[in-house]
Amino acid sequence: MTIKRPQRRTKRSAHGQVREGAQAPLVPAKAGTQLLLDSRLRGNERRNRGLSEDRATDAGDLNGSALYRLMAWLSPAYPIGAFSYSSGIEWAVEAGDIADAASLKRWLAVMIADGSGFCDAVFFAHAYRAVTQSDEGALRAVAELAAAFAPSKERHLETTAQGRAFLEATRAAWPTPALDCLLAIGDGGVALPVAVGVASAGHGIALAPALRAYLQAFAANLVSAGVRLIPLGQTDGQRVLAALEHVVAASAERASGIALGEVGGAAFRAD
Repeated sequence: MTIKRPQRRTKRSAHGQVREGAQAPLVPAKAGTQLLLDSRLRGNERRNRGLSEDRATDAGDLNGSALYRLMAWLSPAYPIGAFSYSSGIEWAVEAGDIADAASLKRWLAVMIADGSGFCDAVFFAHAYRAVTQSDEGALRAVAELAAAFAPSKERHLETTAQGRAFLEATRAAWPTPALDCLLAIGDGGVALPVAVGVASAGHGIALAPALRAYLQAFAANLVSAGVRLIPLGQTDGQRVLAALEHVVAASAERASGIALGEVGGAAFRAD
């Protein structure tokens, strides 16, 4: 068997002489491409170490810190007393408007698309943007409107009691100057969506995922109330929550573009 030896490459010197044994580069040097690659690698390393810079933007992906904070704040375990409130679900069950999983899903879909859930999402978005734009006047306006917008004494207590509890817990564990500012201007009580919106902006969490997470938590809390009050099985409750996914997404997107003066709802029995 004949073994072919690799041919030795030649290279001409500056004087035109041929030198043997000089190996030609396998890949041409591309300094610009290499710099870009190095930059991306360094960026990935920073993100993996949790050192990426937080920026408050209307739309964007969640970094690890932002996701962690949202999961903490919107967890049923967060000490705001959400378990104690049902946003009228208890009354609706007693009145016979909600009797099974299908009627619970229809009721909550209206609340999220056209009722208190949607209005809360509008207040969330405006409070968020007031912080990112450093507009204390706009923050005061949305805080006052959100607190006054509750159509009943019970709804007012529900949103302001949870808002106050959220403000206290978050200022203690996750402080940000934006929450201090909200505390100073919230004389008439702070509605929960305003408090969460301000915290999200103050911690540099993007608006789009934060708003959707808030509405998902709103839906999940009321599904839990329905499971207890109807009662429903846990699996049926999760089916209802799964069926509301597209309603939550669409309502969050629509609410983020509504002017504050145009906020309103059409869920009279729920309110």
